[in-house]
Amino acid sequence: MKKASRDFLDQAHDPRDPSPWLAMYLDRSTPIDEAVKHAWLVDSSSASRQYLLPFVRPLARTMIVLIQVLKVFAPRKLAFSRALHRLLAWGMENFIRPEANWLILRHFHIGSQVLAFIARNAPVEVSTNPLTPARISDVREEMFLVHDLNLYNFIIRLNTALQREGRELAHVETPDLSMIEQPPLRLEDMPRRRRNFLDLQSSIELFTPIYQLLLTDSDFWRATNSLQLDETIGLYAATLLDARDHLVLLNNRHPLVPMSTLRAGFRLTLHGLSTEMLHGLLVRMGAAREAAPTDQSAAAGDASP
Repeated sequence: MKKASRDFLDQAHDPRDPSPWLAMYLDRSTPIDEAVKHAWLVDSSSASRQYLLPFVRPLARTMIVLIQVLKVFAPRKLAFSRALHRLLAWGMENFIRPEANWLILRHFHIGSQVLAFIARNAPVEVSTNPLTPARISDVREEMFLVHDLNLYNFIIRLNTALQREGRELAHVETPDLSMIEQPPLRLEDMPRRRRNFLDLQSSIELFTPIYQLLLTDSDFWRATNSLQLDETIGLYAATLLDARDHLVLLNNRHPLVPMSTLRAGFRLTLHGLSTEMLHGLLVRMGAAREAAPTDQSAAAGDASP
């Protein structure tokens, strides 16, 4: 595949050898923040993803199988969550690319914002537990594990309250978007030493068997199957917005059909992208709402004699 420049617009377009990265960068068919798209494509076009990922992925999946066999003989409750998160934070700080680190930290913020959006616009009271890491070291506080727990707990609390009060989610004419904003994280603040070379997908593939090894089998199964709740959260948002056409952007589907843990790394990447797209859609809606009064005022001014 043609090597990408960090500034995709600097690439000359050759009709006989068009750049896939330039095409994806210029495409505007999906709602995603421009800075996020740029970081995502820079990371995806890196040498690490092109040359390392093909070796990392089968190795990681083999490790998942071997660890699953090991777990049969290990105590069921044996877990090292704090050690796991310290190891993950160390790996992020020392080996992961700045774009990947930025996207990972963003994910906690925007995931919390999406849940807050649904909670605020639901017809019942639902509590949330926002995760807003300001730096990589913050993930040491078992943030990856809590992220998964938050999702399940939110769905349980929301639907318990809806059933208790005999209510259902419904379209909200003017939804509250006050919680939707760009996270206060700067790509420039991410570590960028020479050894910070691992791309997002390779990092996730390597991270998955480590997650499996140091947590209980229940924690790992719950984490991998939480990815299928993308459709659930997407349906909640689509119902509130009356915008079900955007569900086509979801790829981690069918929450009632658990999938093999072997593809957890790839599906986790899709989960991150789906969350960014939903957040991007909400940001666009908020921006359009803010611009509407200005447009109306300008139109009124033009119409006045």
